[in-house]
Amino acid sequence: MAATALALGLALLASLLLAPSPARAAEVPWGGSGCVPPAPGVARTSATCGATLQNGRAVAPPGAPQIVRAVIAAANQIDGRPYVWGGGHVSFFTHGYDCSGAVSYALHGGALLGTTMVSGQLAYWGAAGAGEWITVYANAKHVYMEVAGLRYDTRDDPPGVSGPRWHTVLVDSPNFAVRHAAGL
Repeated sequence: MAATALALGLALLASLLLAPSPARAAEVPWGGSGCVPPAPGVARTSATCGATLQNGRAVAPPGAPQIVRAVIAAANQIDGRPYVWGGGHVSFFTHGYDCSGAVSYALHGGALLGTTMVSGQLAYWGAAGAGEWITVYANAKHVYMEVAGLRYDTRDDPPGVSGPRWHTVLVDSPNFAVRHAAGL
């Protein structure tokens, strides 16, 4: 599985580096998929170019940028792994993940992060503010992210379940730094 994830990441990175800039830029704003992006401040849903959940796995909306699809695919790979404090920091590949290990893994899957980061470091990752597709919420104690309208987090699990999971319910983010990847 580690070899498959590495091959996927390398193929994605190569496609991004080799694609002409105008094609990448045209792909970011909903790619002519027919969905209408939400107005500022309105939650992204499946009707407003948002991802959906099928059997607990996120499904990218039509027209989502390839990077967003890769982040979702990477998060789906470890979705449901157990919560392990410090998991995902020595290596992206481990049997369990904590909050920052899970977010780091998913961002790495989209070629947005080259090394794992703890939550306090992710509070300074990327650019300030919310992104159109991917937003990371981080402070010294916790990190989670929203991708195409779904929350990827290690909290709010059902009883007896722990670890990174997709959630449809978004949460308030006071006391979190709000960060995004440029263009996303």
